[in-house]
Amino acid sequence: MTETTMAREIAEQPDALARTIESLRPLRSDLRSLADQRRAVLFVARGSSDNAAVYGRYLVEVHAGLRGGLSAPSVATHYHADLDLSDAVVVSVSQSGETGEIIEAQQWASEHGARTIAVTNDGDSALAQAADLAMITQAGRELAVPATKSYTAQLAAMAVLADALSPKPGSLDADLDRVPGEVQRLIDGRAGVDEAAERLASTPDVLVSGRGITFGTALEAALKLEETCLRPVRGLSYADLRHGPIAVVDDEHVALLVSAADGPMVAGLTELAHDLRRRGAAATVGIGGDSTFAAAVDVAVAGPDLPELVSPLALVVPAQLTVEALARRLGLNPDAPRGLSKVTQTDTAPE
Repeated sequence: MTETTMAREIAEQPDALARTIESLRPLRSDLRSLADQRRAVLFVARGSSDNAAVYGRYLVEVHAGLRGGLSAPSVATHYHADLDLSDAVVVSVSQSGETGEIIEAQQWASEHGARTIAVTNDGDSALAQAADLAMITQAGRELAVPATKSYTAQLAAMAVLADALSPKPGSLDADLDRVPGEVQRLIDGRAGVDEAAERLASTPDVLVSGRGITFGTALEAALKLEETCLRPVRGLSYADLRHGPIAVVDDEHVALLVSAADGPMVAGLTELAHDLRRRGAAATVGIGGDSTFAAAVDVAVAGPDLPELVSPLALVVPAQLTVEALARRLGLNPDAPRGLSKVTQTDTAPE
C-alpha cells in the first residue's frame, strides 16, 4: 500500500518537535519581558490551532499561574468590541499565519492595548510580521490538509511559552527533552492503533472525551475524525459529557477516551470507561492513561510515558495514526479531505 503524505508527516514529528523546542527556548527572556506586569494571557485561533490554544490556556493557568482564556475572533472582526486589553498578552495561533480573521483579531488586540505574540509556522507571514514577538515553529512545509506536525509544533510553542512565564522558567526542560523520543517510540510501535481503527470503523457514531490538560487533545482527535474520516463526532470534556450528553450512548456508539499517564483526571476517565460499558457502548477505545485505565477500555492504544503537563505533545500522535489508518480502511484519502483546503478563511465582516 502506498504511504500517504499524512503518514509521512506524522513520521516527521520527532524531528519537527526537537527543532521547534530548540528554536523557541532562546525566546524565554523576551517572552517574560513582553508579559511583564500583564495579568492575563488570551489565545485567538481557529481549527486545530484552537485546540493547541486550549492546551496553552490550561498550561498558562496551571503551570504559569496566570489567568488564561480563549478569545473568540468574532469579538474583534464582527462585534468590534471596545475592550481594555492593557493588562493582557494576546497569543494569535495560525499554522499559515495568513488566516484573515486571526490577523485582524491580532491587530484589534494591539489597538486595544494588548501585547501580541504570534505562533505560526511561517516567519514571513502577515501574522508574524505584525506581532510584537513571533514564535516560529519549525515543522517545515506541511502538504497534507490535516494538520499533524504543525499542530504538535504549536503544542511545543505553548509549552515553551507557559514555561517562560512560570515562576521557575526551565522547569519543563527535562520533560520536553524526552518528547521527541517518546513520539518516535509511539510511531514505531503503533500499539493498539490498527485495532482501534477497526473498532471505529464498525459504526459512524463516535464520541471523544478527555479533560483538563489533555482536553485539547480530545478536541483535536474529534476534529481529525470529522475532517479526515467524514464522521460526525462530538468532542466533550468528561465533565460535560456527564451533564446530559452521556444519555445518548448506546450499542451504536464507540467512545474514544484520551488520558495522560498521571495527574488528577486519570481516575475520572477510568470510571467513565466503566460507566460507558455499563451503558452498553459498542466499544471503548482508550489512548494513553495508566494500567488501570488500559484495563478498563476494550482497546488500549499506547500513550507516552510523560508527565501530564507535557503529555499532549505526544498523546495526540496515536490519535493521528488511528485516524490515518481509519481513513484508509474506509476508502478515503486522508491527505485531501473532501471540501477542505490548507488555509481556511472564514467569512469577512460586513462593511
